Amino acid sequence: MKKFIEDALARDDEVNPELSAEEEKMLHEKNKELEEILAGLKTNIKVIGCGGAGTNTIERCYEAKIYGAQLIALNTDAQHLLHAKVPYKMLIGKHITKGFGAGALPERGREAAMESESEIRKILEGADIVFVTCGLGGGTGTGSAPVVARIAKELGALTLCIVTMPFSVEGRIRRENAEMGLARLKEVSDTVIVIPNDKLLELVPRLPLNKAFKVADEILMRSIKGITEMITKPGLVNVDFADL
Repeated sequence: MKKFIEDALARDDEVNPELSAEEEKMLHEKNKELEEILAGLKTNIKVIGCGGAGTNTIERCYEAKIYGAQLIALNTDAQHLLHAKVPYKMLIGKHITKGFGAGALPERGREAAMESESEIRKILEGADIVFVTCGLGGGTGTGSAPVVARIAKELGALTLCIVTMPFSVEGRIRRENAEMGLARLKEVSDTVIVIPNDKLLELVPRLPLNKAFKVADEILMRSIKGITEMITKPGLVNVDFADL
């Protein structure tokens, strides 16, 4: 067995055998054919961040250079969107919120998404997989994320939601809003991954709240990056769209 392992490792280090001119030509032609097939089979992945936390997560995803996905920030807050350093941005509910945000009211966030449904549908068209991410408890994310997820599902995309639940210190109303939004997401999504923010404080109890929010955004980003690149980048163990 020891000799078998040594031979296997040694073979891995060997230089590739030389090919004849005819073999090189055949290899080139076959590789070209496979590349053309793969180009047509490429999985179209879109990641859409809803609300303030969702926009922050999309910014982090963009900074982390997630491979193989289109990143989209969706918000009712025009000022927040203006300063978001991402190429794809969508201001929803222009008539309802006037660009001033949803005021922590999920119903207003839902109405804003409904107002902009045709625009959301257009930007999600052609997607095989749609990630919807937000911080539940506020207005825009909690209200709009279920609408976005429903549209993605109606378009035939595999719809995965990755969301955070609010810190306990944010109060009872945000917790109730979050639970309502989570219930709606579960009705229209294929999978919902929930990250309880309170768990962060268990790990680092003395972390200031403003820094805890940044850590929560980072966890959302890493979750999305990990799942996306598991599909789009070759690895030791290959996972493709069909595996999901």
